[in-house]
Amino acid sequence: MIFFQFAQRSIRLHFLRSLLAVLGIVIGVVAISSMGILGNSLVLSVSESLSDVGDTIVVFPHAGMGSGMGTGRVNDVITERQIQQISRAVGANDIIPLHIGADRIEVGGETGVATIYGMYTDDIPLLLDKTDGIYLRGTGGAMAGKRLVSDFDLKVGSRVSVGDATLRVVGLLDERGVGFDINPDGALIVSERWYSAVYDEDDFDQVIIKVRDINDIDAVKNAIEMQLNKRDTVVDVFDTRMILEMIITTFNSISTFTTAIGGISLLVAGVSIFNVQMMSVTERIKEIGIIRSIGTRRYEVMRMFLYEAFLLGFAGSAIGGVLSFAGGYLALIVMLEGNTSFLFEPSSLIYIPYGMLFGIGTSLMSGVYPAWKAANLNPIEALRYE
Repeated sequence: MIFFQFAQRSIRLHFLRSLLAVLGIVIGVVAISSMGILGNSLVLSVSESLSDVGDTIVVFPHAGMGSGMGTGRVNDVITERQIQQISRAVGANDIIPLHIGADRIEVGGETGVATIYGMYTDDIPLLLDKTDGIYLRGTGGAMAGKRLVSDFDLKVGSRVSVGDATLRVVGLLDERGVGFDINPDGALIVSERWYSAVYDEDDFDQVIIKVRDINDIDAVKNAIEMQLNKRDTVVDVFDTRMILEMIITTFNSISTFTTAIGGISLLVAGVSIFNVQMMSVTERIKEIGIIRSIGTRRYEVMRMFLYEAFLLGFAGSAIGGVLSFAGGYLALIVMLEGNTSFLFEPSSLIYIPYGMLFGIGTSLMSGVYPAWKAANLNPIEALRYE
């Protein structure tokens, strides 16, 4: 253990220089761990927001992409005949045709614009959850999305003017977040009959299929394609599970990239430790000559300098690991608007020991060449060094 004590003594004798090297490791570990925590939390946040549509297939008219808007649509639609074809293709799975539009609304003197979804009333519970009131029945009511409820202070029984018509709110929808099928938080859900009568539209803008067994998604997609796109491409069929996986993969790539950026600062810290070690070797050449002349082996000299690099790396990594938790917490407050729940997920916390191990590894690698150089000094020449 005497060589370990030599390493400790060297750090104490050059405390300021060692402190600066440790500080570099701290910054590098914090950067890597915090960026890793942030990237993983973003992935978890997106997965949580979109996981409820992983069992969904969405069918759009080819090139239409759901562009009909109630008050001035294009001619790309899904007809009733095509709905029947889709129904035959999907078998026992639930099929939900949709009208999609937008219109001016007014509530108690406040005006705005809302998305309008026209649906068969029996389909609404298949796709949406309510928090208050009842599910829509008949043609004189509507259900309001969470954001619309908040913006216009809507309650069950509120009256909403939509264009030249008036609807009574019969139910309030649960918050759903971002989706690839529909985004009802800022929308009114009305009956298909009401939408068709008011906007004079019988065809549909989009069809949603809720697949009961997620393992059947590919088979259902292929069946729809075979039924409708035999000669020409009539509809575009999207699997939201596939889109979800693509987005998560993209966010994972972003997470890896940001973590790599943090790693650059740790490499800079490694250069700092390399310089510290090289200076230490230069300043201790005579000491190295003395301990070599009394029988100390080369690997023992090398071990002494590696101990020094390890101590610097360990101290910086330990401090950086503690500060990484605080850094990740602050990053989540800024990027996820105060939602820090993902910080405590094991897949997020694992970046802290990863960062610490990388910090220690970088320190040891930075100390290998100086240690090798010290171990291979000629003892006679080292004793003559002034």
